[in-house]
This record gives sequence, C-alpha cells and structure tokens, in this order.
Amino acid sequence: MIALFESIPLAAFLTLLLALFLGSGGASGGTLAIFGFAVDGMRIYWSWVIFCSGTALIWALLLMMGD
Repeated sequence: MIALFESIPLAAFLTLLLALFLGSGGASGGTLAIFGFAVDGMRIYWSWVIFCSGTALIWALLLMMGD
C-alpha cells in the first residue's frame, strides 16, 4: 500500500513532463486526451490516461523492487 502512495507524485511528475512536450506542440495525443488549462496566466497540460497508466507502471516497479 505504501508503494501506491509513493508512486502517485512520481506519476504526476511524469504526466506533467510528457503532457508539456506533447501539448505545447499543439497535439492532443489522440487517445491520451491531453488538455490544457490556464492557472494564473500559465498554461498547464494534463492527461488522466497518462497519469493512471504511469501510476500503475511505477507502482509495479516499486513492488518488484521490494524491501
């Protein structure tokens, strides 16, 4: 259970990084469904598909590494 909570911030960073590169180029990513929104005049890009799959991937990697 701890590995799941550790994977969430890493997946959020991964999502922000990937969505930034794809979204700033004007692409929606197709099935990745990248969307942009404005926060205090800055444009931020996000994708729930990347976040959920990134969380699952990082969680599995952390579980395999074990203690």
